[in-house]
Amino acid sequence: MNIQGQTVPVEKLVVAVSSRALFDLDESHAIFENEGVDAYCRHQVELEEVPLAPGVAISLVKKLLALNERAPANPCV
Repeated sequence: MNIQGQTVPVEKLVVAVSSRALFDLDESHAIFENEGVDAYCRHQVELEEVPLAPGVAISLVKKLLALNERAPANPCV
């Protein structure tokens, strides 16, 4: 942002979201917990071409990113 010839930093909202909240990883996590690392790795390899289902936080992330549509040249999130 430029005010009276001076560049003023624009503060942005930064949010950290875990992958388990962003994507539904309950099945993978249960395999890891109940069957161990080797079974978890096999499961991951078997499903590596399958897109992950949305998790509980995906709607929040989408709504936060939608705030950027108000001023695309100066995103706030």
